Amino acid sequence: MKFGEVPLDRARGAILAHSHRTAGGRIRKGRRLEEADLEALRDAGLESVVAAEPGPGDVGEDAAAARIAAALCPDPEAAGLRVTAASTGRVNLHATGPGVLQLDAGAVERLNGLDPMVTVATLRPFDRVAKGTMVATVKIISYAVPEAAVAGAAGAGANTISVAPVTLRGATLVITEMGQGPGKGERAVATRLERLGMTLDAVEVVPHAARPIAEALSAVESDLALLLTASATSDARDVGPAGLVAAGGTLTRFGMPVDPGNLLFYGRLGGRPVIGLPGCARSPALNGADWVLERICCGIEPEADDIARMGVGGLLKESPARPHPRSK
Repeated sequence: MKFGEVPLDRARGAILAHSHRTAGGRIRKGRRLEEADLEALRDAGLESVVAAEPGPGDVGEDAAAARIAAALCPDPEAAGLRVTAASTGRVNLHATGPGVLQLDAGAVERLNGLDPMVTVATLRPFDRVAKGTMVATVKIISYAVPEAAVAGAAGAGANTISVAPVTLRGATLVITEMGQGPGKGERAVATRLERLGMTLDAVEVVPHAARPIAEALSAVESDLALLLTASATSDARDVGPAGLVAAGGTLTRFGMPVDPGNLLFYGRLGGRPVIGLPGCARSPALNGADWVLERICCGIEPEADDIARMGVGGLLKESPARPHPRSK
């Protein structure tokens, strides 16, 4: 593609790079110039314009953006996405319902390394989304790009973006108390579930001991069991994890490198996921439990390596309600 100053006598078919006012109104940048436009520009006293002139091997910005978006998400309905029509070299991808973003970050990085005029920006992998959330945007920076760049980007980013939908319907929250009544947290937990389109089916308050916890977890009929203890879980043998094991469940993970949220644990009981929430889950502020809860509710149970990788970027904003704030 050529770009630069073009005399009006050979600018027909070129793409105007800068908008100009004329007696008849405004000729906007990005317009492919026709004879009437050139006459209006001459009448405005111009002899030349800055314009782009695509070559025979170039693809226009809208066509290029549409092809790359189609490669990123070849079946939008199955991927839980809505893809917009191309305009000014841009195509946006929006979630059609709640879930978490599934994304091959390496593929997007490779795509963005091919040609600086071809770009794809996305949310982070596993970010929670709602209906209408924009998860990605394809933007062609120049007015046209070489066919090879479009083909390369489409190949590098093939079938890279989708939304994992929420697969669980409801949860039961078990809260322990130590003689002073249950602590706060029910509302914050309910809000987290509502954002995923789920319901808080029941809340059970039990003494802070392994046996009552085991009995309460065994009685849960919801798709998901959540446990919020009156005192922080400080060991894999503490009453929360011990209650899960005593009920016949398995402890998959205790602890995570995300702060707030270090003291989370999770496992399974009778095929049902069980999440032991850290105390910071009493606040609606983002914490490590959100990252685990959202994935599990979408049918993606994190493995040990997944949890370990959460440490990079896992230093989150501290909640003002935290009983033991970080030292200054």
